[in-house]
Amino acid sequence: MKITSAEFIISAVGPAQYPEDGLPEIALAGRSNVGKSSLINKMIQRRNLARTSSQPGKTQHLNYYRINEQLYFVDVPGYGYAKVSKTQRQAWGKMIEAYLQERKPLQLVIQVIDLRHPPTKDDVAMHEWLTHYDIPLCVVATKADKIPRSRWPKHLKEVKTTLGLTAATPLIMFSAETGAGRDELWDVILKHAAAQELPDALDPGLDDAKGQGEADL
Repeated sequence: MKITSAEFIISAVGPAQYPEDGLPEIALAGRSNVGKSSLINKMIQRRNLARTSSQPGKTQHLNYYRINEQLYFVDVPGYGYAKVSKTQRQAWGKMIEAYLQERKPLQLVIQVIDLRHPPTKDDVAMHEWLTHYDIPLCVVATKADKIPRSRWPKHLKEVKTTLGLTAATPLIMFSAETGAGRDELWDVILKHAAAQELPDALDPGLDDAKGQGEADL
């Protein structure tokens, strides 16, 4: 995938701020500090478009990044971070659930987990929730470069077993350092983005913009 343009668009707090051009959206979900921003930067081959932080819980809105004028990456707030208030966690949860269940341009959720460790209870709960609502899903196990190659099969098997993955859900091993898994993940993303139906449910004025986005893919 050749990246010709990539730009941050908005930190959205609700539907009124979501883009209205109808381009396919690819959401990234994962625990706080799991490396979603680093994954985005590697996928688009930019160092600092998506800001990384050593402070968990920094992403508090839906951060939209438009790629090649064809699709959006949407970085959602990390789950499982205990130091934010209960009220804040509940607000994030409602926002994320509404987005994942109701957002029509959403074509795929990438669940990002840390390959170095077994999936957490929060990872399992998120996976079960996404599966229950039949939301298109790809699991990306990142930080593969932190593990000796000889241990990759063991860690991948642990991910599959703990999450209860079926053959229908892609599992991609990824490294934001080396780029391992980048091409494979782009293949999955573009397949889902290209499968987006022309917008019966979108405003008529968006047809041309979305049709152009699909044609470019």
